[in-house]
Amino acid sequence: MARPRGVFVTGTDTGVGKTILAAAIVAALRARGTDVTALKPVITGLDEAPDPIWPRDHELLAQLSGRSLEQVSPVRYGPPASPLLAAELSDRPIDPGLLKAAVLEATGSTRPAVVEGVGGLLVPIAQNYDVRALAVDLALPLLVAARPSLGTVNHTLLTLEAARAHGLEIAAVVLTPWPRAPGWLERSNLKTIERLGQVPVSTLREVTGPDPDLLAAAGAALPLERWIG
Repeated sequence: MARPRGVFVTGTDTGVGKTILAAAIVAALRARGTDVTALKPVITGLDEAPDPIWPRDHELLAQLSGRSLEQVSPVRYGPPASPLLAAELSDRPIDPGLLKAAVLEATGSTRPAVVEGVGGLLVPIAQNYDVRALAVDLALPLLVAARPSLGTVNHTLLTLEAARAHGLEIAAVVLTPWPRAPGWLERSNLKTIERLGQVPVSTLREVTGPDPDLLAAAGAALPLERWIG
């Protein structure tokens, strides 16, 4: 099977902007007339009350890509926990082989794919299978979403080390939300990650809401040609 075209969006933690990064890329590609496959193969936390502004992750990606919720997220759980724990609490274990096959089938077309992980690379999906293992199975370059603030250097370098230990290609780190007027700390963090991590670092500005035009404008400022072509 040919290698899928696209990126795998992961993060240094939960809540670091993975979905907004993925959504910005999808919106920017759609705005320039490129059809795109958006996937968040596993989502948890659907029992929690929705955010008053932002749709749930799979809802946002479905709206932007023109696909159904089931196509975007084939595996969905209510409990706000890791996929492994959410599956145990729901008595619906995840079969890694079936998950891999479903995602590979969805990314096997000529359309570029934007695949968003859940949490960070070492979040468990099933026994002896985590987000990193899924990324290895898909063989897509990684985009690592990270905060620009204090503590990000350690978290980001650990994520890069975990990715490289299993042979994953890293397209870039993306610091988000990048402030309009970055201070010395943010600028230093960017340069330090770039130098110590030996990785390109991009920035994604703050997007205040799920408007497709705002997301597309933010995504268009990213080096999409370099990452996806």
